[in-house]
Amino acid sequence: MIARLASYIAALTGWRRSGAAFLAGALAALAMAPFDFAPVLAVSFPVAIWLLDGIANGSSSLPRSLLAAARLGWWYGFGFFLAGLWWIGNAFLVDADQFAWLLPFAVLMLPAGLAFFMAAAFALARLAWSRGTARILAFAAAVFATEWLRGHIFTGFPWNLFGYALAAEIHLAQILSIIGIYGLTLLALVLFSTPVALERPGGWRWPVLAIVVLAATAVFGAWRLDQHPTRFFDGVQMRIMQPDVPQDAKFNPAMRNEILAKYLALSRQPTPDGAEGMAKVTHLIWPESAFPFLVAQDDEALKVLGDLVAPKAVLLTGAGRAEENLDDETWRFYNSLHVINATGTIIGNYDKVHLVPFGEYLPYQSFLESIGLQQLTEQRGGFTPGPGLRTLDVPDAPPVGVLICYEAIFSGEVVDPANRPSWLLNVTNDAWFGMTPGPYQHFVEVRARSVEEGLPLVRAGNDGISAVIDPVGRIVASLPLGVSGVLNSRLPEALPPTVFARAGSTIIAILFLLATIGAILAAWRARKSA
Repeated sequence: MIARLASYIAALTGWRRSGAAFLAGALAALAMAPFDFAPVLAVSFPVAIWLLDGIANGSSSLPRSLLAAARLGWWYGFGFFLAGLWWIGNAFLVDADQFAWLLPFAVLMLPAGLAFFMAAAFALARLAWSRGTARILAFAAAVFATEWLRGHIFTGFPWNLFGYALAAEIHLAQILSIIGIYGLTLLALVLFSTPVALERPGGWRWPVLAIVVLAATAVFGAWRLDQHPTRFFDGVQMRIMQPDVPQDAKFNPAMRNEILAKYLALSRQPTPDGAEGMAKVTHLIWPESAFPFLVAQDDEALKVLGDLVAPKAVLLTGAGRAEENLDDETWRFYNSLHVINATGTIIGNYDKVHLVPFGEYLPYQSFLESIGLQQLTEQRGGFTPGPGLRTLDVPDAPPVGVLICYEAIFSGEVVDPANRPSWLLNVTNDAWFGMTPGPYQHFVEVRARSVEEGLPLVRAGNDGISAVIDPVGRIVASLPLGVSGVLNSRLPEALPPTVFARAGSTIIAILFLLATIGAILAAWRARKSA
């Protein structure tokens, strides 16, 4: 039966082939949060391989065959990214009168552009294509390579890597501490492609082997979790404030007093034991871009914030920051985090490094602004990236590595290598995307950074998901999406640097070489025995 199905899929041509690729890609999106149904990949990947069989077994010349494979990959990628990223369009409805007309372009053009990475993967796989199980490795190595490229070139966009289908399960996620999310992506590609082998007699061994590998990975995860119970730093009592302010109000200067009053009231909520809200708090944390004004230039607001945390706490809050360029008397604007003490003094700053294209800056800024376009944040000229990742010293707490929103999705790029922090702080504002899959996907990716690095992670979101995560990915405390409230928690202790933290890039290079060599050797053996 599987053999007949494989032959039927391979024989598809024209729009039926493209449509099948699109549907297989869209199906794969169900493996991502909030659905987290990884088994769909065991259908999606084999369908893609059988469709590639139809191209490889055809009579076309190699150049035509490569073009057909690229076209097939594009349709697969378009289905996957459209089904997985449609929620980005919600951001264009925040200021609907100004940006709603761009919604269909955003919803379609981003997936269409990202699909070219999958087009390259399918064409690359076609170059090494062979019969039998060898093509599983060819497919996995090619997609792995282009997924890494997607995460790095043109500033990178490593969202919804296939490894996140496994990383959502905490036991399977522990392998991130060794191979990282790209290594887990390669593992997922190989394991979920093995049902292809069922087309031949005796092929059941490969899916069974895949199940054994997954089980071994889970056993390793259970062992690692058992070896590292959650431990806490002494003397650090955090309070995370999640205001759930609507996005259309968050950047409205007219809402200044109302928003600030809400933040203050929430922050002062009594603790569960009935004590005064800020009495035991040592570190108050507010989310990204908390203010519709530049707090660093507002002495009155700084005094209010100092009074809030006095006498012994500090506030860590997202905020916009402006800095005058003395050379040309222009102003640069940064998406930042301020550390504010009990005197209302800003004693530390971090400026976001990885800015969001079209959200915080426009590629080819001058040209696009000249024709009337601007980024969603409506900051004329866009934001300026910070000088680099930096570990901040915070009073009465271990050194912290700050990640503002989008920055937390970049595997291996979340820690200052010259000054490793003892915890990570992610302030974010996912309110742009409402109650859609986007914030859930973001949370899974942030959590993966914690496991990769062996560092606890504290997350403050405007509308959620706010959480405290220990260094093996356990959720110590959390607030769900779309609620207003505060979260009290102690700060988990860090682990020693993981294998991935020490040698991540080397491990990825080794995995790619092994996958490529394996694909080549398997193809050579298959052709030799033909």
